[in-house]
Amino acid sequence: MFEQQLYTAAETRELDRTAIEDFDIPGIQLMTRAGRASFELLQREWPAGCPLAIFCGTGNNGGDGFVVAALAVDRATPVTVYQVGDSTRISGDAATARQAALDAGVKVQAFAPDIALEDCVIVDALLGTGLTGEVRADYRDAIDVINASGMPVLAVDIPSGLCADSGRRLGVAVEADATISFIGMKRGLLTGDAPDCCGELHFADLSVPAEVYARLPAGAVRLDLESELDALPPLSETAHKGRFGHALVIGGDLGMAGAALMAAESAGRCGAGLVSAATRAIHVPALLSRRPEVMAHGVEARGELEPLLDRATAAAVGPGLGQNAWSEQMLQNALDADLPLVVDADALNLLARRCADAPPQRGNWILTPHPGEAARLLNSDTGEVQADRFAAVTDLQRRYGGVALLKGAGTLVCDGDRVYVCPYGNPGMASGGMGDVLSGILVALLAQGMNLRDAACLGVCLHAVAADLAAGDGMRGLLATDLMPFLRGLMDE
Repeated sequence: MFEQQLYTAAETRELDRTAIEDFDIPGIQLMTRAGRASFELLQREWPAGCPLAIFCGTGNNGGDGFVVAALAVDRATPVTVYQVGDSTRISGDAATARQAALDAGVKVQAFAPDIALEDCVIVDALLGTGLTGEVRADYRDAIDVINASGMPVLAVDIPSGLCADSGRRLGVAVEADATISFIGMKRGLLTGDAPDCCGELHFADLSVPAEVYARLPAGAVRLDLESELDALPPLSETAHKGRFGHALVIGGDLGMAGAALMAAESAGRCGAGLVSAATRAIHVPALLSRRPEVMAHGVEARGELEPLLDRATAAAVGPGLGQNAWSEQMLQNALDADLPLVVDADALNLLARRCADAPPQRGNWILTPHPGEAARLLNSDTGEVQADRFAAVTDLQRRYGGVALLKGAGTLVCDGDRVYVCPYGNPGMASGGMGDVLSGILVALLAQGMNLRDAACLGVCLHAVAADLAAGDGMRGLLATDLMPFLRGLMDE
C-alpha cells in the first residue's frame, strides 16, 4: 500500500524524522533495516556468494552501503568497499555503520578512477535524496566507472545523480538494474530520466508504523490498473448501447484521416456505445471501409458539426486536426459546446497560439500534451518542461483547469489536488498514432460517465498496459493499432 504513495525528498525526510523522534525508532535501526533489505534483495536477484563492489559516499546513503558490506562478510560473501569522498566527513549513524563494517573485517579502499571491476555485483550507495545540484567531480568519476563496468548494479534508495523530486539526471546518474527505495517511494523514480536509471523498482517500508504515513499524506500517487478498473461499473445483463454514451472524434484534416480513425476505433474498443467521427468529406469512404461501426461524417463547414455535437456525450478534438482555417472552425465549435472534452495534438497547438496571454479556464476538459505541446501551452520550452515534469503538469492544470495529462515516460495526471504517475509503458510507444489512440480511450471513458480524474487515470493505464502486452512480440516496430485487441481484453478484466 505505502509503495503507491509517492513523496518528495523533503517529505521523505519528514517521514524519517517522525519515525525517529515521535515513534522512538533509532536512526541506526532504520539504517540497519535498509541495509538488510538491500542485502536480501541482492540474494534474491543475483547468485548467492557473488562478489560485491560497494561504492559508498559520506552521507547516510553510504551508511546503508556499509551495513550491506558487514552483512556480506557475515555471510562469507566477498566484498570490497570503495570510499568516495573524505571519510573524515562521515558522521552520525553513517559513521556508526562504517565502524561496525570495519570491525566485521570489511576492506575499504579509497576510490580511484582507474579501478578494475570484474565478476561482481555493484551496490550504488554514493548519493541519496539530498542531492540538488550537479554531481561533483569525484562522484561523477565513480558514476562513470559504474556505468562503464558492464556489471549488474543495485541502487540503494535512489540511483546516485538522479533528482528524487523530478527524475532528472543531475549531470550524470547511475544506470542501475534494480533500485530499492526506503520508507517513502520517491516520486522522481517514475518519470523523466528515471526509466533509464532505475531498472526494476523495489520498496521496503522498514517496518515504519502506519501512523507515520497518516501524518503526511502523499502529494503524488503511483497508479495501479486493477484499482482504476474498479471505477468502471459492471455490465448489466439488460445493457444497451444508449447506456454507454456517444463519443465524437473531431479531426482528420486532408491527408491525416488515420489519426481520427485510430481515435474513433480505440473509443469503440474501450466501450463507448456509439462512436462518430467528424472529418473531411473525402476521408469518409476510407473510415467506413476500415471500421464500419464508426459513424463517419464529412464536415466542411462550422454549421455541419453542431448537430453532431448535440448528439454526443463527450468529444475528442485534435487527432489529425491540422492548423488551418477549417481546423480553427472545428476547434471553436467544440469549445462552444457544453460537453466533456479531450483536447489533443493540433487542438493544443491552436489553443496555445490563440490563448498565449490569457489561458482559458474550463472545468470539463482533459488536456493531453506531450512535452513540446506542454511547452507551447506554458510559454516555455521542452527542456524546462522535462527538467521538472511534476511542476509542468501542475502549472498546466492551474492555468487551464480541468485535468492536465503530460505524456512521456512516466505519464503524469494532475487534477488540482494530486499528481498521479503511470508506471506502465515502454519505448515502443514512441511511434506515430499512440496519442490518437489515447484520445479515443479517454473520450470513450468520458462518454460512459466517468469523471475527469477517473477517466484520465484509467485511460493512461489502459493505454500503457495495452502497449506492454502488444510489445510481447518486440518493441521495435510497435504500431498504435497493435494496441486495439489488448484494449478490449483489459476493459473486461
